Amino acid sequence: MTELTLEEAEAHVLGVCFKTGTPERIGVETEWLVQDRHNPGLPISVDRLNAALAPIEVAGALPGGSRLTREPGGQLELSSPPALSLAACVEMMAVDLAVLRTAVEQADLALVGRGLDPYREPPRVLDHPRYRAMESFFDREGPWGRDMMRRTASVQINLDSGEDSPGVGGYRSRWELAHRIGPVLVAAFANSPIQDGWPTGWLSSRQDVWSRMDAGRTRPPRYHSDPRVAWTRYALDAQVMSIPGDLNGDWSAPSGLTFRAWLRGVSELRPPTLADLDYHLSTLFPPVRPRGWLELRMTDAQDGDDWVVPTVLAATLLNDTVAADAAYAATEPLCPDSKRPVPSHDVWLRAARTGLDDQDLAKAARACFAAADSALAVPGTPAALRHVLTDFAERYTERGRSPALDHLDALRRT
Repeated sequence: MTELTLEEAEAHVLGVCFKTGTPERIGVETEWLVQDRHNPGLPISVDRLNAALAPIEVAGALPGGSRLTREPGGQLELSSPPALSLAACVEMMAVDLAVLRTAVEQADLALVGRGLDPYREPPRVLDHPRYRAMESFFDREGPWGRDMMRRTASVQINLDSGEDSPGVGGYRSRWELAHRIGPVLVAAFANSPIQDGWPTGWLSSRQDVWSRMDAGRTRPPRYHSDPRVAWTRYALDAQVMSIPGDLNGDWSAPSGLTFRAWLRGVSELRPPTLADLDYHLSTLFPPVRPRGWLELRMTDAQDGDDWVVPTVLAATLLNDTVAADAAYAATEPLCPDSKRPVPSHDVWLRAARTGLDDQDLAKAARACFAAADSALAVPGTPAALRHVLTDFAERYTERGRSPALDHLDALRRT
C-alpha cells in the first residue's frame, strides 16, 4: 500500500467528508438497550441474544432495508438506508423496527430507548481488536469510554451536507445550524438521568459521559468559516486510537500520537496509508460528524416510537428554508460570541445537566418545535409526522420537560 503525504491526507479529508449537492436524502440510526422483559437488571448473555436475532440476521429479513449491527455492550443498532423524503425514512425504519421488536419479544427480551443503561454495567461482548484497542485507548483517561461503549444508546439523524453555495442550503450554513440546534436536541430529548439505579444529577448522563472523554475526538471542531478546513484540522490533530492489522493481533496505537504526527514520521510505525486515514476518520465521534453527509449524534435514545420526533425535528429544521431561518434566530442567545456563531462547550453541558430548565434552551426549543410544525403544515405532508411532533411538544417541550423527568418521577415513587 502506498504511503500517504500530509498534502494528500488533507486533500482526501476535504474531498470525502463534505460531498455537496441539493439536500435530499434522510437517514436515521436507532440504538437500543436490550433488557429482560421481567427483570431489566438481568445480564443478557450473548447466546440468548444470538438466538433471538438468528431469524432476522439473514438477507431480506428486514423489509425496509435497514442494517442491523451490535454495539460492544450488546446494544442493537438499526441503520436505515438513505431515503428521498422524511416520510419514507420514517416508514422504512418503523417497518424494520417492528420486525426487530417482534424477534426480541419472542425471546422475552425488550428494546429499551434510554441514553444510558440505568441498571447494569454490561461486559464488552464484542471481542474484535477494534474494540479491544478502543477500550484500552479510553481507559487511559478513566471509566467513561467503557460506559460509552457498553451502556449508551442514541438516535442519530443523517442529512445531506448541502450545496456548495453561501445560502441556507449550503454546506456551511447547514453545518453551522446543525451545531446551533445541537444543544436544543440534547436538552429537549434528554433521557438518561439514572445510573446504577440512582440519579446522576444530569438529565442526559449519556452526554455527560461523552463530555468527559478525549476532547479531540468527541467535542465539536474549533469554529472556522469553512467547515471543511475546520474538520480537516480536527481529524489530523486527533490522536490515533487504533491501527488495523491482523484480526488476532493488537491494534493499539502509541499513546499521544496524532495522525498529523504519524504522517510526519514522528513515530517508529510504518508510514500511514489512505486506508489508515479512512479508518481513523471512523474513530472520531463529535456531535456532528461529516461522513459525506452530516451525522447528528447528540440525541439520547428515546422510548417506544419517540425516535421519530428528533428525526422529524432535525430534518425539517435543516431542510426547510423558512424553518432553518427561524431555528437560526431562535438559537442566537445560545451563541453570544459573534466571532464564533456556534454554542460553546458550556452550553452543551448546560443542556445535558438541566435540560429545558435552562430558560434560553427552553425558549429556543419551543421556537424550533413551532418552526418545524409550521413547515409540516403544508399540503402533502403526512399528518402523522406533524402529529408526533406536536404530541411530544405538548407532553414535554411546552411544559419545560424532557423525558428524563418522567424517569426521575418514577424513581421517586418507588
